[in-house]
Amino acid sequence: MSRRQELPGPKQLGASGMNDTYDIILASSSPRRRELLDQIGVHYVCSPVEVDETPRRGESPEQYVVRLAATKSQSARQAEKTRLPALGADTAVVLAGEIMGKPQGRDHALAMLGRLSGRRHQVMSAVSVRSPQQHWQALNVSMVLFRSIGREEMLAYWATGEPVDKAGAYAIQGLGALFVKHIEGSFSGVVGLPLYETAHLLRKAGVSLLRSESN
Repeated sequence: MSRRQELPGPKQLGASGMNDTYDIILASSSPRRRELLDQIGVHYVCSPVEVDETPRRGESPEQYVVRLAATKSQSARQAEKTRLPALGADTAVVLAGEIMGKPQGRDHALAMLGRLSGRRHQVMSAVSVRSPQQHWQALNVSMVLFRSIGREEMLAYWATGEPVDKAGAYAIQGLGALFVKHIEGSFSGVVGLPLYETAHLLRKAGVSLLRSESN
């Protein structure tokens, strides 16, 4: 049974009994993060938020993802009338200290993949969990090594449509896995939500995991 549900609206979300139905507010509509929360049995309600993802002057990639995750959890908490903890997350592909965003078109995607080809890069995923009184954060950094990729392969990959909205122009959980020679760190973190860190923060917020359906 799926744990996911779209946001029923602020009045419904704050209604009596909602805290008994859901564990958290998820400040995202990402299918990948939803699937990962489903994997560990977290009951959530989605409350996507819009944030400015422009890096600040002098901000490191680590500071960038941590700030965005915290901003998302804070925005979700402010928007909803409930005592449920809010979870925000952000992921960035980083090559030689440079944050690689989502491709702006085919040529941009090919340029990204060309730069990643045959090289190591970092994937940084930050998680923020915020209750009405407290805030917890964690950062996961994984290293990914790409094999060499030819131009024809890049063109074929672009034609699948998968790279269009992906940071670094690839998805490790999809066809992009064909390019990954080695990974050091968290696979779920590279997908978009490091589950070890997420579970640790959720426990701090009082969310029970590995419970029976009858509880």
